[in-house]
Amino acid sequence: MKKNTVDIITLGCSKNLVDSEQLMRQFDVLGYKVRHDAENPDGEIVVVNTCGFIGDAKEESINTILQLVEQKTKNSKLFVMGCLSERYLAELEKEIPEVDKYFGKFDYTDILKEIGQEYRADLRLERVLTTPSHYAYIKISEGCNRSCSYCAIPIITGRHRSRSMEDIEYEVRKLVEKGVKEFQFIAQDLSSYGIDRYKEMKLAELVERVSDIPGVEWIRLHYAYPAHFPFDVLDVMRNRHNVCKYLDLALQHISDPMLKKMHRHISKAETYELIQRIREKVPGIFLRTTMLIGHSDESEQDFEEMKQFVREMRFERLGAFAYSHEDGTYAYKNYSDNIPEEIKQSRLDEIMEIQQEIASEVSHSMVGKTLKVIIDRKEEEYFVGRTEFDSPEVDPEVLIPVGTRGVKVGDFYNAKIVYANDFELFGE
Repeated sequence: MKKNTVDIITLGCSKNLVDSEQLMRQFDVLGYKVRHDAENPDGEIVVVNTCGFIGDAKEESINTILQLVEQKTKNSKLFVMGCLSERYLAELEKEIPEVDKYFGKFDYTDILKEIGQEYRADLRLERVLTTPSHYAYIKISEGCNRSCSYCAIPIITGRHRSRSMEDIEYEVRKLVEKGVKEFQFIAQDLSSYGIDRYKEMKLAELVERVSDIPGVEWIRLHYAYPAHFPFDVLDVMRNRHNVCKYLDLALQHISDPMLKKMHRHISKAETYELIQRIREKVPGIFLRTTMLIGHSDESEQDFEEMKQFVREMRFERLGAFAYSHEDGTYAYKNYSDNIPEEIKQSRLDEIMEIQQEIASEVSHSMVGKTLKVIIDRKEEEYFVGRTEFDSPEVDPEVLIPVGTRGVKVGDFYNAKIVYANDFELFGE
C-alpha cells in the first residue's frame, strides 16, 4: 500500500470521467498523489467510478470491484461510486460488504467527509485532466427526461438538469488557460439543454458563447436526441469555424413499430427528414449514430428496414449494440426479451459489416484532401492525430510519419491525406 496515494479507476462513459477528474482535484489540493487508471492500483485509497448502463458494463464494474477487494490490505480504503452504486446500492452493500463505503452518482464528494476532510466548494469547477492536455470533455447537463422504453439512464441520473452557461464558460476559460484547445460537449441529451433552466432550448446560444472564447479551437457535440431537435445549432455549426462539422445523433432504429415500442417520439419519415435537413444546413457534416439491435419483438422486417436505412443514409460514423433487458425500465416491466442472443449478435455483425464498407469508402474519399489535424500522441513510427470529423477514442485517426520535422503533440497542422485504410488515414 502506498501512503498518501489515491487511485481512481473510471469505468463507462466520458461523463463519468468528468466526475472522476473533479474528485481528483479535491484529493490533489489535499496533498495526495492522485493516479488515474493505474495498472496496479495500490493506493492508500482506491475509488472505483462504476457504470451501470447495460449488462456488459455492469459485469465489468462488478468484476473490477471484486478484483480490488482481493487486493485490499488491512489499512487501505476501497470506495465505490458512480452509476452502478446509484442503481444497486442496497444489493451491493449486501453482496460485497468488503467495500468500505458505497456512494452514488451525485453524493461522491462525501468520500472526502468519509476520510475526515472537507469538500472544497470553491473548486467545484476545477479538475485534474486525465485526457491529453489539449482536449477536455465538458458536461453541459445531467439526467434525461426522454424515458425510452429500454433505457436505464433516467433511473440512474434522474430528471434532466442543465448547468448554467456562466459556469460552463468559466470552466472553459480556466481550461483554455491550461492549454486546452478542443472541447467535447457531452450530456445524456444535448438537445434539451436549457429547457429546465431557461424555459427554452439554448444549445445554440451556449455553443456560440463558448466559440467566442479566445483559444477555443474546436467544439464537438455528442449525444443529441432526434425528437425536438434544436435546429438553430446547425446555423452556429455552419457559420463558426471552430465548431466542428460533426454531430453525434443517437437514432437507435428506423422502423415505425420499433420506434413506437421504444418510445422514441419520432417516426421513420421524420427521421429521414431530420437527416436531410441537417445535411442541407451543414454541407460536409459527418454524422455519428448508434443502432440498437434486438429490442423486444424486433422482426426480420424491422431489421431489414434498419439495414436499408444504414445503406441509404451512409453515416460517416456508426456504432451498434445489442438490446439488454434492464430491470426497472418500461421494457423490462412490459415486454419480454424475446430475441435470442445469437440472433441479436448475428444482426449486430450484419449491421457492422454494412457499415465497415461505408466507413472504408468514406476514408478513401479523404485521400488527396488537405485537412486540419490535431496531434494527440506519438506512437512508435507515427504522430497520431484527428480531424474535426473524429472524436477521441471512437473514430478513425490520422497517422503522420515521426520523421516529419517540427510536429508537436497538442498542436494543429494541415495534413494532406495520401493513403487510407478502413480505420486510419495517412497524412503528410
